Amino acid sequence: MANITYYVALPFVQDERGELVAGNAEECQSAATALRRAEMMSRMPGNIGAVAFSRTGDPMIGEFGDAQLLRKFGNVPDDLGGL
Repeated sequence: MANITYYVALPFVQDERGELVAGNAEECQSAATALRRAEMMSRMPGNIGAVAFSRTGDPMIGEFGDAQLLRKFGNVPDDLGGL
């Protein structure tokens, strides 16, 4: 099967200790849609920011490349590797 690219918008919140926690990711149909959705998520009450990213791979064998950040919105750290 051919590789497929998934586009995702992912919000972030702070837990009771003030640590950054990922919210519920939403798959989007395109990069533009993921960017718009992430921007909207970053402004929702309770969210401190959001990111839009893409990931390409073969879902039949479960192999995917690294996520490619499209854009960050709001108060999201530069290094998302530890999340």
